[in-house]
Amino acid sequence: MDYTRSSSSSPSTGKGREATVSEKRAHVSHFEHAHRSSQLSAAGSAEDINAKLANPLAGISHEQLILDAAAFAKLHGLGKHVELFQKGALVAQDPLKFDALSLLTSEDKEILRSELSNRWKQPKMLYYLVILCSVAAAVQGMDETVINGANLFYPQQFGIDPKSPGNESRNQWLMGLVGSAPYLCCAVFGCWLTDPLNRWLGRRGTIFVTATFSFLTCIWQGLTNSWQHLFVARFFLGIGIGPKSSTVPVYAAECAPPAIRGALVMMWQTWTAFGIMLGFVSDLIFFRVPNKPHVTGLNWRLMLASAGAPALLIMTQVFFCPESPRWYISKGKYAQAYDSLLKLRNHPLQAARDLYYMHILLEEEKKIQRNRNRFLELFTVPRNRRATLASFIVMFFCGVNVIAYYSATIFSEANFNETQALLASFGFGAINFVFAFPAIYTIDTFGRRNLLLTTFPLMAVFLLMTGFAFWIPQDNKAHLAVVALGIYLFGMAYSPGEGPVPFTYSAEAFPLYVRDIGMSAATAVLWFFNFIISITFPRLLGAFKPQGVFGWYAAWNIIGFFAVLLFVPETKALSLEELDQVFSVPTHIHASYQLRSFTWRIRKYVLRKNEGDFPPLYSHKGVAKV
Repeated sequence: MDYTRSSSSSPSTGKGREATVSEKRAHVSHFEHAHRSSQLSAAGSAEDINAKLANPLAGISHEQLILDAAAFAKLHGLGKHVELFQKGALVAQDPLKFDALSLLTSEDKEILRSELSNRWKQPKMLYYLVILCSVAAAVQGMDETVINGANLFYPQQFGIDPKSPGNESRNQWLMGLVGSAPYLCCAVFGCWLTDPLNRWLGRRGTIFVTATFSFLTCIWQGLTNSWQHLFVARFFLGIGIGPKSSTVPVYAAECAPPAIRGALVMMWQTWTAFGIMLGFVSDLIFFRVPNKPHVTGLNWRLMLASAGAPALLIMTQVFFCPESPRWYISKGKYAQAYDSLLKLRNHPLQAARDLYYMHILLEEEKKIQRNRNRFLELFTVPRNRRATLASFIVMFFCGVNVIAYYSATIFSEANFNETQALLASFGFGAINFVFAFPAIYTIDTFGRRNLLLTTFPLMAVFLLMTGFAFWIPQDNKAHLAVVALGIYLFGMAYSPGEGPVPFTYSAEAFPLYVRDIGMSAATAVLWFFNFIISITFPRLLGAFKPQGVFGWYAAWNIIGFFAVLLFVPETKALSLEELDQVFSVPTHIHASYQLRSFTWRIRKYVLRKNEGDFPPLYSHKGVAKV
């Protein structure tokens, strides 16, 4: 399969320059074909693997499907539903062509038509599950931001005041270490617990365990009596954050019908942003709580402990939701899987269809995973390696976590008083939440890559604006206004771009057979970057001052822009086969093409030169031309 348009697709009347271009394209196409053939041979035919996983039922006759479905139902204790599973298997083979199936009744067809035309008409239990997952996301956001207000108080009490004369450098590093502890745990330990916890305990069990860790460690933080003690408590909080950040989106995706699956995965980022805002609200609520006899720092202790409240709600409610049917199937519990799907679908036919298709897909995955090291194949199989590189890049730090974790400190540096600093921080949280909603639409229309290429430069500009504002004299009212405006504009640019794209992109870029391990690796990279930002910010602020710090993060946003430009292909609305094609283009060819495309756009749209059309890199219709 060629990745560039062949010479036959260009006008045959061209001379000279057109002929040369055609020859070059033919040469590139020939090189890619040979290169790709050798890659697939070495990688064990990775594309064939994904073709099998794209639709394992393709090419099977209806007669054979009916026999297979009957055998499946009888083998797994579902014999009284044989006819239902026969219908379900036929629909699963091609869900859009059910009208041509004679085995289906008119009632069956009407149910399937309604599923397509009224995709948000779902059982109450599914929406209950969605609410639970949304609360879990809010817990995540609160866990991250309640420390923001506490940063104004606990360092002085524990002797690590970053402004203490003579100990500034030491104390700045220690404050950063305490703040970054959960993300260190996530990167080196927590995220890698995701796979074993899910295997042993299921999705609900993993969510319960992580919510329990979140609840207990939040209370623990409020009871600490030294910075070392607080560091340990916050480190164990990472066990509540890391596996939850990988498990909850997967749980929602496995329980949701395909028509609304993407929107539900997007809910994770949206309600995490809501939790970030709640963390700032909590800081404001407890800010003026006075000390009590024998209790010093009650205000910051309550701030940190408050994030445990929604975690307790998750603990008490999660087992009222059905377990993931896919997890039940992986354990051979087909009757329980069917019961789960009956609660999550409007009609038994839909439950039978989805159960049979999950079974077939898992059987194919088992065949593929035998004698394979999936983690190594993230880097040894070229197609997987490019998806891994792109997923790691979109997890790139852009500076938002500095504001989420330290905004009160930043506003204090801008001469806000403590109350004003917390109110201004709440404003950032509210903007982050509100501007996450447009991404639900733009991520599938404007595209993942285009969102990043648009917002990275904007974030760099607004970070520079914030940093430069600190040069405005503090007695000038514009000083406070421009600092706040720069941070708020940064939040507006971040929320529809680098906010939702990383998890969405990583969830679809990896082939199915390495998706779980790929997502764990990408999530670990995300938390590692969060750890780096959190531990270094207090010291950078002391050494570089706000102007230098925000200039530093602006520079990384420019680096992020070029990394996305050169190494991150678009994945919007692509089938598995098309994703294989996109990620099979050699990295140097993709980077070279995008660099030439970038300069062409500058000549055409900035310098207003008369440039012809730029040829697309991919031959299929589902991908944007550039």
